[in-house]
Amino acid sequence: MRGGAQAGFGLVEIVAVVAIVAALAALALPRLPLGTSTPRLQAYAVEAAALLRADRTAAMRRRRPVATEVNAAARALRSGATGRILRLPRDVRMQAMLPQRCAGRPALSSIGFLPSGLSCGGAVVLSRDGVGFEVRVNWLTGGVEIVPRHSA
Repeated sequence: MRGGAQAGFGLVEIVAVVAIVAALAALALPRLPLGTSTPRLQAYAVEAAALLRADRTAAMRRRRPVATEVNAAARALRSGATGRILRLPRDVRMQAMLPQRCAGRPALSSIGFLPSGLSCGGAVVLSRDGVGFEVRVNWLTGGVEIVPRHSA
């Protein structure tokens, strides 16, 4: 080192770099998606459909009714066959359209599957920011399908 010059960065240089990084972060941060993305919302709908299909299969295999519990307020589905719980994040809205009775009994916030493969029907809607997916259970066939929904 010649003439008393020191190696390294000075305080002013470090503060300038930190200020530039902070400015870039302030510009980029609003562009990053916050919360549940549309593909992730669709993945939750696929998980819900898989849980319902598994309960239908369990009802046929065990030869006894199986009910999937639906708790829209808690944004959760619980398998009647395995006890597995699908929980949705807070930014995902969940609505349920469920039957009042299933096989002559109160349905109690559930979608029931019968040993024959039939169901009492129902639907669960998962949505966020005007985009959503409806997981439908056909009452006649017990089949489960996912239908995209777009609301205003």
